[in-house]
Amino acid sequence: MLPNINQLLFMQMKVLDEEEANQEYKSRIADISETELMIEVPLNENTGRLKRLVQGDELSAYFLSEEGYKYFFSTTVIGFREDVIRLVRIRKPLQEEITRTQRRNFLRVTADLELSLQLADGSYQIVNTDDIGGGGISFLVDSGKGISLEEPISCWLLLPMRGGKMGHVQFKGVVIRMKPQDNK
Repeated sequence: MLPNINQLLFMQMKVLDEEEANQEYKSRIADISETELMIEVPLNENTGRLKRLVQGDELSAYFLSEEGYKYFFSTTVIGFREDVIRLVRIRKPLQEEITRTQRRNFLRVTADLELSLQLADGSYQIVNTDDIGGGGISFLVDSGKGISLEEPISCWLLLPMRGGKMGHVQFKGVVIRMKPQDNK
């Protein structure tokens, strides 16, 4: 995934000075060409100061997708363009130079537990969880089982307890993401 015009770009300088290397700057992508990204002069959000870049400066940059992924790449300042405002020209990364990480606010734990679902139409299904975290639960369902995006569901999670007893946790949720599973 490549960044788009008007998307925010966050960056840090690739320098030996540790204090400068830890400063994060924010900019907006103003224009895109075949080989370049034209960005507004970066702003240090902590100090409110603009960052004066020079040709040859090396940057570590990232942008965020709507799905919550961070896309990282390295780039270099290759020049400037005078427009209504001064723009910084940086090298546009190749698709294979961009790495993706998911932003997680919660720990996720792999867990194979039994989960009973009641779908919006009143039908029930028994499935197995894939992982559980503070932000939700992921479970495996055979394709074509009648579950759809944004469908409200009622759930009962079967939890093994000490001494061999079983406990249940009841909760309600909404299906927010579906993806095919390879070899599952």
